[in-house]
Amino acid sequence: MEAVGLETRWIIIGTDGRHVTLGRHTDPSPDEITQAEAGLAAQGLAGWLAVMKGGYYTRRKPSLMMVRPLCDPQTPFAEAVDAFQAARVATLNGLK
Repeated sequence: MEAVGLETRWIIIGTDGRHVTLGRHTDPSPDEITQAEAGLAAQGLAGWLAVMKGGYYTRRKPSLMMVRPLCDPQTPFAEAVDAFQAARVATLNGLK
């Protein structure tokens, strides 16, 4: 995928589809992942560490690959991805 110029990001995706970028161009350190997980736990949230290939603000749907769960999410990763994609499409539609 990198050969065609797709951006790669490490993200944390929440069970409701919200996300934050943890890193671009480099892998997050174990300490950064531990701190991010502690931040989720402090807010009573759960999610997954994932790799996103592709841009958020492009028409082409980015791919998401789960790396590992964070804070024991109680919903499937696929449901979080669906919510992420729905929020992304709504954002893109609002930019018209």
